[in-house]
Amino acid sequence: MRFLKGMDISTLKEVEESGGKFYDHGVEKDVMDILKSYDVNAVRLRLWNDPYTEDGKPYGAGTNDLPTTILLTKRALEKGMDVLLDFHYSDFWADPGKQRIPKAWKGMNLEQLEQAVYAYTKETLETMKKADAFPTLVQVGNEVTNGILWPFGKVPDYDGLTRLINAGIRGVRAVDSEIPIMIHLDNGGNNALYRDWFDHFLEKGENFQIIGLSYYPFWHGTLDDLSNNMNDLALRYGKELMLAEVSMGFTMEDYASYEKLEPHERKGMATKPELVEKIQYPMTKEGQKAFLEDIFNRLKNVPDGKAGGFFYWEAAWIPVPGCGWASDDAIVYMEEKGPGGNEWANQALFDYDGNALPALEAVRDFSF
Repeated sequence: MRFLKGMDISTLKEVEESGGKFYDHGVEKDVMDILKSYDVNAVRLRLWNDPYTEDGKPYGAGTNDLPTTILLTKRALEKGMDVLLDFHYSDFWADPGKQRIPKAWKGMNLEQLEQAVYAYTKETLETMKKADAFPTLVQVGNEVTNGILWPFGKVPDYDGLTRLINAGIRGVRAVDSEIPIMIHLDNGGNNALYRDWFDHFLEKGENFQIIGLSYYPFWHGTLDDLSNNMNDLALRYGKELMLAEVSMGFTMEDYASYEKLEPHERKGMATKPELVEKIQYPMTKEGQKAFLEDIFNRLKNVPDGKAGGFFYWEAAWIPVPGCGWASDDAIVYMEEKGPGGNEWANQALFDYDGNALPALEAVRDFSF
């Protein structure tokens, strides 16, 4: 498989429908064409089971149901890009802090959830294949560091966790026996965590090909921590490694005016200077570029050529009204505090007006 220079663009359809436009050197273009011109050769797309209220109102943040995922997959495949399909196995965000059972699976026991995961995975991929929108890689679960489908697959219950992830892997294999499968954790600088997790999973886990890592410099340790972890994992497990999520800010300027947020509603990274103190590069356009150049060199130096690529998280999530991380209904569903605006716009690879940033030149100029 070629080295993947990837972008997660899961919110793209919603950004475009909300009026977002993209430019390269002042010329408006399809964002996928812009990305491809900078040697991006892959995209990552999350999939939620049913991101709607009971009466059909969308949860937002891309509203990444199967029709949306098929549409974006086809657009990427038509550009000659690889596609990493990211099964969340949830109706909305799944990450180390939440792994909610989908509404349709509520009340199921572990055995029933195993069957549901298997059937859902298999049927989803069969539908995508019939639509000529079949991915080239599949991720079974999203940031499953603390488990999946809580409470049945919650760490430290590695038996339940393994059974549920195995069901997803078998669902993939029922449709395609060769497609690479990823298992993805967060906290990419924490080697002890990765060793403990994969040592447990591999006792009874089905075969998979890729260990995916999230690395955000303001949360997940130093760049040396990341390198040390990747280097150890490559030698310890012999699996291909991939940065499934990575990003870096290009400004500390507040972007809330783009979304018409009131001062008390502003809660994104641009308003958290205490986190920025942990970062080795300044949150400027050139700092963002230098950070990526550093990341790429570290990937190049992973032992035995085990680094398979990276996916920059939500590279095109620019601040447009109507495309935040959660609708009002989703906030109620998640039982979290709002508002649900875009907290990530100062970490995209396009500025607030949709202009391509210099960091894309680092992507273009890097060769593995």
